[in-house]
Amino acid sequence: MNYDDILLGANVSIAKTGLLAAVEETISYGANTFMIYTRSNRGGKARPIEQFHRDEAVLLMQRHSIVDPVVHLSYLVNLASPKTETRSYGIDVLREEIQRVEYLGLRYIVMHPGSHVGEGKDFAIQQIADALNEILTGNEKLWICLETMAGDGSKVGNSLEEIASIIDRVQHQDKLAVCIDTCHNYSYGYDVVNDFDGFLEAFDRVIGIDRLKVVHINDSKNPFGSRKDRHANVGEGTLGAEAIKRIVHHPQLRGIPQILETPNGKYKEEIDFLLDRN
Repeated sequence: MNYDDILLGANVSIAKTGLLAAVEETISYGANTFMIYTRSNRGGKARPIEQFHRDEAVLLMQRHSIVDPVVHLSYLVNLASPKTETRSYGIDVLREEIQRVEYLGLRYIVMHPGSHVGEGKDFAIQQIADALNEILTGNEKLWICLETMAGDGSKVGNSLEEIASIIDRVQHQDKLAVCIDTCHNYSYGYDVVNDFDGFLEAFDRVIGIDRLKVVHINDSKNPFGSRKDRHANVGEGTLGAEAIKRIVHHPQLRGIPQILETPNGKYKEEIDFLLDRN
């Protein structure tokens, strides 16, 4: 069976040679897309993007039919923060990250919308939208993909309605897209195991299916509706291997990069299973 239009990969390393290292790791998994962080989540100065061996990496991607890689924004960015210093840092990092990702020639930055830290959901949604309005010029050559969250802590962007509410407040809405996460959605209370079609229908109704640009593929260590964000390996959590495989093969996800963020270094094994290579 031909699965060439299923784009499946993993969160890979940029150690030493940057984008080139990510492509080489992706090839070792037999994958055709991938996700990276261009900077450490622990903070500090980001490595110059010119050191990422971009041109060599692009040639290797073309040779191995690797397409549409994704960049994940640092977890330290919180555009919803009530603290001016924290929010300003996030604005600066995202603005710089847009430049870095455009230099690499990639099309997607996935970001966690943010946490209200006790100020409430409505406050946070407006804070995030205001920050995006400050950052986005309309000339970007990529999409900022807001990731759906699991409902833990004071995070926002858990429900489809919260994501839509952020987008509605942003001027350059054509630069905004969405990344769904199977673990997060299930943990929040969307039954993607038994009714993934229903979830996609709700997504289309509330946000618009054309904004779905990236999918994170993860099992969950916690039960349905637990509102806890703990990823598990495929088949070792509450979603189960067969449900995850059905999602990966869903017709509406063809051509959309699907990224494993599972623990324990089992990416090759999981990709082989999901693409029926076993």
